[in-house]
Amino acid sequence: MAPHLTKPATQVGNDSADTQLLVRRLTLEVRSLNICLEDFLQVRAKALGITGPQLTILMAVTDLTSEGDVAVSTVAKLLKVDPSFITINSKALEKAGFLRRKPCIRDGRVVHMSLTDKACKRLANVAAQQKELDQFVFGELGVEELTKLSSRFAALRRRLDGARLKAAMDIGAVTTRGRGRLQSTKGSSLDR
Repeated sequence: MAPHLTKPATQVGNDSADTQLLVRRLTLEVRSLNICLEDFLQVRAKALGITGPQLTILMAVTDLTSEGDVAVSTVAKLLKVDPSFITINSKALEKAGFLRRKPCIRDGRVVHMSLTDKACKRLANVAAQQKELDQFVFGELGVEELTKLSSRFAALRRRLDGARLKAAMDIGAVTTRGRGRLQSTKGSSLDR
């Protein structure tokens, strides 16, 4: 139930207790949404015989292949993980027949990935099922509302990235990629 606000909070920057309560509730709702999405992803991945992170990699490759094959580093940057994580999982996906991996002609250190026909067919089946579920989940929101919501979440994510980096610098920590941890300049690890 929403708190009774004595005055409208027009910007999150003010110091009202009501605004802080709303921000905490929004944070908890976003975390809950993330958990629901992760659980849903695991169910979809299991149906394909792969892991949730592997399905996420396939989805990223699908979204990024409009310009041809996709570099491991590009997928890693999009998913905000270490490239070695993508390398390990893409090799497993290659072994399972979902991805093709090939070295770049110009730079052999760079590996490009593309979906196999098997992956395209299996993902098309998932997409057909997903369409019905998307209608159930997002049906009351129109294209314009979904576009605005997506844009707002993207702006929030960018600001949170900036705030996270500022907080890390304020405590003398630098971020390391991959394991969701901050590495102190003194060498100790801090959970994010």
